Amino acid sequence: MCVTYTPSRREELAEIFRSPAPTDATWPDQTWQDYDAPIIRFDDRGERETIIASYGMVPQNQIHGTGKKFSTMNARAETIGERRSYAKPWREGQLCLVPMTVFYEPNWETGKHVRWGIGMADASPFAVAGLWRESKSPEGETVHSFTQLTINADDHPLMNHFHKPGEEKRSLVIVPATDWDDWLSCRNPEIARSFLRPYPADAMTAAPVPDKTRSR
Repeated sequence: MCVTYTPSRREELAEIFRSPAPTDATWPDQTWQDYDAPIIRFDDRGERETIIASYGMVPQNQIHGTGKKFSTMNARAETIGERRSYAKPWREGQLCLVPMTVFYEPNWETGKHVRWGIGMADASPFAVAGLWRESKSPEGETVHSFTQLTINADDHPLMNHFHKPGEEKRSLVIVPATDWDDWLSCRNPEIARSFLRPYPADAMTAAPVPDKTRSR
């Protein structure tokens, strides 16, 4: 499953997604767990708005106890209504779009991990189906976080090339531009599931890319 991606730039949010980022907002050029990144949701008037949120539905600094920390960067579509981290926002229709230009997956077909970048065949920015939540930081501030939705990709001609042999193949849910507003406005979980479908492989592209060191 995706653990890092390249978020859309400020000008792309304004020109392509018609949802300008706040003027004082900043974010890194690659997004990893707990990094800030732009997401798009509907505001109270039913219009697109871009906010800055942390990648991972439950930020690591909000996971309490002495047990092993867990990742909430990706939510499986099959169990999203059952998992504690996602069930309430899913029921309440807290849907968002995660704008990006490429996401990264491991390819093991050479026998070792090779990082590949996946995007649109025409190199255009695109949006992935996401879910957001609001919470309080340890300092008591209101913060936002998000996860990306994934579906099975065992039979997808492109996405079935990634992850280790023998593992289930998964893919992010790419939302077509024609469905952006319908997705954002959906408040019925059963109807929302109708959006969670594979994206056509012939409209996508993938290639090896250099590994990148994390930096903020």
